[in-house]
Amino acid sequence: MAGRYYNDNPFDEGQEDNAFSNPASVPPATNSRLSPLPHEPADYDRGATVDIPLDNPKDLKNKEKELQAKEAELKKLEQDLKRREDAIARAGVVIEEKNWPPFFPIIHHDIANEIPIHLQKLQYVAFFTWLGLAACLLWNLIAVTSAWIKGEGITIWLLAIIYLISGVPGAYVLWYRPLYRAMRTDSALKFGWFFLCYLFHIGFCIIATVAPPIFFKGKSLAGILPAIDLLGWNGLVGVFYFIGFAFFCLESLTSIWVIQQVYMYFRGSGKAAEMKKEAARSTMMAAL
Repeated sequence: MAGRYYNDNPFDEGQEDNAFSNPASVPPATNSRLSPLPHEPADYDRGATVDIPLDNPKDLKNKEKELQAKEAELKKLEQDLKRREDAIARAGVVIEEKNWPPFFPIIHHDIANEIPIHLQKLQYVAFFTWLGLAACLLWNLIAVTSAWIKGEGITIWLLAIIYLISGVPGAYVLWYRPLYRAMRTDSALKFGWFFLCYLFHIGFCIIATVAPPIFFKGKSLAGILPAIDLLGWNGLVGVFYFIGFAFFCLESLTSIWVIQQVYMYFRGSGKAAEMKKEAARSTMMAAL
């Protein structure tokens, strides 16, 4: 093993292959020249001009006059609209967008943005009394319907429907909307109208709570007296009337609290004296 001789050179890279050493292995080059462009026609005129149709100067002037006339008309309409808006603003008329309830807007109602912060709580409670009246009259219709089904006359059912369809919109028009506008504009006359109509509202709620037969036909209101009378005749109808009595009782108490708070604000803000002055001024103007 010691006498063995190796002829291999570890640093010998070996014979390199030359791709150009064999001409037969190189593919022949193809002719890649592009075809020449076609010659221009003999009758082609490089200096020829293209005619672009232009309007007649008279037509341009006519169009300009028409545009000026339309612009003047638009300015006139804008001035008329602004004049009307100013007149409406001076008259104190506010354009109210209907936004409540959100799914079917029928009234304008935005306490958070239109009522002063220190009056918003009171306005919300007054709003709940209006909704409470709607709930009371709706439940009253349910209770009276149950009594009618069990044998009472149809007259009380028709009266219950009249209370509902006239009481809810009537309350909104007569006392809730005047209070809303009075809170928003701080008008003494609107406060006075609210007090007058809200007293009738409280009176109706108190009468409905008791429901004496001398004021309304039979059992058309779910008060305490019809509830006691019907409880011995039909237990379910009596329970319905007792629930109606509880609703009217709660509505009466809440309404009394609202009118007290509004009156305290009315007296404390000096609106009572202002209302007296306005009433005296109106009387004097009427006399003259």
